Amino acid sequence: MERGWLHGKGFLLCFILHLLLQGRGDTFTINCSGFDQHGVDPAAFQAVFDRKAFRPVINYSVPTHVNISFTLSAILKVDAHLQLMTSFLWLSMIWHNPFIRWNPDECGGIKKLSIATENLWLPDMFIQEFMNVDRTPAGLMAYVNSEGHTKYNKPMRVDTICKLDIFYFPFDEQNCTLSFSSFAYTVENVVLSMETEVQELSNTSRNLIQSKGEWVLLGITQRAIKMTVSSNQYDQIIFYVAIRRRPTLYIINLLVPSGFLVAIDALSFYLPAESGNRAPFKITLLLGYNVFLLMMNDLLPASGTPLISVYFALCLSLMVLSLLETVFITYLLHLATTQPPPMPSWLHSLLLHCTCPRKCCPTAPHKGNEGLGLPTTQLPGLKEPVELVEKSPGPGEAEVAGGSGWTRAQREQEAQKQHRVELWVQFSHMMDTLLFRLYLLFMASSILTVIGLWNT
Repeated sequence: MERGWLHGKGFLLCFILHLLLQGRGDTFTINCSGFDQHGVDPAAFQAVFDRKAFRPVINYSVPTHVNISFTLSAILKVDAHLQLMTSFLWLSMIWHNPFIRWNPDECGGIKKLSIATENLWLPDMFIQEFMNVDRTPAGLMAYVNSEGHTKYNKPMRVDTICKLDIFYFPFDEQNCTLSFSSFAYTVENVVLSMETEVQELSNTSRNLIQSKGEWVLLGITQRAIKMTVSSNQYDQIIFYVAIRRRPTLYIINLLVPSGFLVAIDALSFYLPAESGNRAPFKITLLLGYNVFLLMMNDLLPASGTPLISVYFALCLSLMVLSLLETVFITYLLHLATTQPPPMPSWLHSLLLHCTCPRKCCPTAPHKGNEGLGLPTTQLPGLKEPVELVEKSPGPGEAEVAGGSGWTRAQREQEAQKQHRVELWVQFSHMMDTLLFRLYLLFMASSILTVIGLWNT
C-alpha cells in the first residue's frame, strides 16, 4: 500500500512538472474561454504580467527582434542659435511575446486585445540626439494579437540636436538625424529592424506635414549600423531627415524692401549734384535702411553669417559709397566754379581712356567737349559746364572789354579756366556713370542669385 501511495505521488509530481514545462514551452496558451461573454479575465494574463520585468523570450540566448518606424507629423521649430530641431512624431515598435497566445476560436473570434503598457515589457528605445526629458504621456496602451505580436505606438515631442548650415538662409536645406537604439540591451539581446519601407515612411510623413509650418520635408532615408561602446555592441538605426525652409516670408519682408531702397538710391543719381538735393536725399535713404535692418533683425539667424547678411552689408556699403561720392562731387563742382585746380596728368589720361576707349583722342584737348569726344549730356542731373562759369567774351565783346583793360592774357586765362571746369565736370559725369552702372550690376546679380537659389 505504501508503494502504491508513493507510485501515485510520483505520478502527480510528473504531471505537475509536465504542466510547468508546458507552460514554459512554445505552446503556452492562455485560457480565453468566456472572454466574448464575460469580458477579459485579468487572472488569465497574470502570469504574463508577472514576467514584465524580464525580456519575453523562452530561450534567453535568443535576441528579441524589435521592428521600429515613426511618422513625422510636424516640425515645430528649428533653432539655429541652439542648433536644435523640435519635432512631433509617432514612434511605432513591434515585437513578439511568446507567453501571450490564445486560440481565437475559443474566444469568440477575438484576435486582438489592448493591454496597458504598465503591465508589459517594453523595449527601451531612445533617440541618441535627444536633448530633453521624455514627454511621452502616461497610461498608453499596447495592442497584442493572438499570436503574441505586440505593437506599441507612442506620441513624442522631441528636441534633437542638429548641425545646421544657415549660409544660404532663407533658401537653406538641413539634414538632421534621428538615431534609434536600445539603451541597455546589446545585440545579443535586442536586434533592431525596420517595420515598413523607408520610402513609405517618408511619403506618409511628407503628406502629413506638407501644409504646416515654416519647413517642408524633402525626404527620409535610413541606414543600420552597429554602435560600439566599450566592448559592447548595440544595434542602431539612423534616420536622415532632409528639410527645406519656405522662403516666401523672408523674400517679402527682407529682400523686396531692401531691393526697393537700393533701386531708389540708384535713381537718385538723376538728381542734379550741384543743386544740393541729392546728398540730403541719400542721407534720408541711408537712415531709413538702418531702421529697416534694426526692425528686421529678429527674422535673421542669431548665429552665423548667412548669405543674406552679406547682401545687406553690401547694400549698406554701396549706399555709403554713393553718399561719399555725392559729397565729393558736390565739393568738386563747387571748387570748379570758384577756383578750378589743374587736373593731374594721370587722371586726365584715365578720363581720356574711360570716355574715348575706341576713339583716337588727341593728347591736347580742344575747346568744349570735343577734346574728350563726349556728348553734351552724360547722365541726367548735371548742368552744362557753360552754366557753371561765366561765358567767354565774343569778338565784339572783346573790343569793348579791351577798352576796359581786357587783355589777351586775361582771355587765355579765362579760356583755360573754362577748360578746367569742363574737365572736372566730365570727371564728375564719369564717376556718376560708373557708380550708377555698379548699382545696376549689383541689382542684376542679386536678382539672378535669388532666382537661382529659389529654383534649386
